[in-house]
Amino acid sequence: MSDDIKLKKDERIDDLQINNLKIIQNKNGFCFGIDSVLLSNFAKEIKNDSNVIDLGTGTGIIAILLTAKINAKNILGVELQSDVAEMANRSVILNNLENKVNILNEDIKKLDKVLRMGTYDAIVTNPPYIKLNTGATNINNTKFISRHELTCTLEDIAKVSSKLLNNYGEIYMVHRPDRLVDIVETFRKYKLEIKKIRFVYTDENSQSNLVLIKAVKNGKSFLKIEKPLYVYKEKNKYTDEILEMYNKK
Repeated sequence: MSDDIKLKKDERIDDLQINNLKIIQNKNGFCFGIDSVLLSNFAKEIKNDSNVIDLGTGTGIIAILLTAKINAKNILGVELQSDVAEMANRSVILNNLENKVNILNEDIKKLDKVLRMGTYDAIVTNPPYIKLNTGATNINNTKFISRHELTCTLEDIAKVSSKLLNNYGEIYMVHRPDRLVDIVETFRKYKLEIKKIRFVYTDENSQSNLVLIKAVKNGKSFLKIEKPLYVYKEKNKYTDEILEMYNKK
């Protein structure tokens, strides 16, 4: 770990409890949740030596967690908000991952002007879930951008992913089940064929509140629904599968 990292006001360092990885977060900003942990584990089948891009990397949580899950050639995290991107870059330095992870402060809608299209093997993304003008409005602008489709819509994600990926390249995404029809329609519009879906539940008595999706650019039509993923087996006790993701089993 680098000893040269200085924290700014309201920042803290959190232990990710895997491979001694840590991350810098601002308590007033958007802090990562279990959806990022689930997505990084869902994407662990990404092939070795892949060029990977994390769209909307935020604090860099998924890119950093992926270094413990896969042996990628390079992981590029793209983040629009300059202060958040700068914080993510400090987390990369904190973990001595400069040779594996890079952070790009850019609008994903402009990536075709700064990156080579059709050269990425895999994409991971935890995009804003909520359509504009729906849901409770969050006053904190950083949180609002992270949760609502203000600067990045589902269509933006699909469009740029189709451009970035090579033929049969893969995209892994976590989203909300109530957007599933939108996701299927939008992904197919941009030739991203959904191959795998896994619904996530708080427990066996709840409705699904997250969905994990894998799609393949120009893939053939074939969909596998995986077994449900339950977070808790009883109140405040993680299931064995979740404990394994957190390296606690």
